[in-house]
Amino acid sequence: MSDELPSGWDAWSEEPTRLVLVYRPDVFDAGEFPAPCLPTLYVTKGSRDRRPGRPDPDADDPWHVTLYLEPEIEGVTAVYDDRDAALGGALDLARDFAAGEFDYRSWYQVPRPAYLDRLDELTGRGT
Repeated sequence: MSDELPSGWDAWSEEPTRLVLVYRPDVFDAGEFPAPCLPTLYVTKGSRDRRPGRPDPDADDPWHVTLYLEPEIEGVTAVYDDRDAALGGALDLARDFAAGEFDYRSWYQVPRPAYLDRLDELTGRGT
């Protein structure tokens, strides 16, 4: 999977029912920005919001792809029938994000100007 990732994205963990991708951990490293500001893509079998204690996802659970800018700032989400489609969707979403295709400023009620300005620079939205 790492070979296919768009520039700026890294795989932080890959398990059979979960994949976590992060954008520019070299920039959003908790030094200049709070750690939760790391843009993160989750690919999960079943919902990430499953109740605690529930066993592994059911075989017929769909795959979810969700982009977060922060834990409470959910940007884009999509649902897929199988893992391959979800991985393809995640790669497309990662490419679009890195290319500045999303108006992520609209996802905030209380924006972080310095953080969003830096995202604009990295994704080409600031030019």
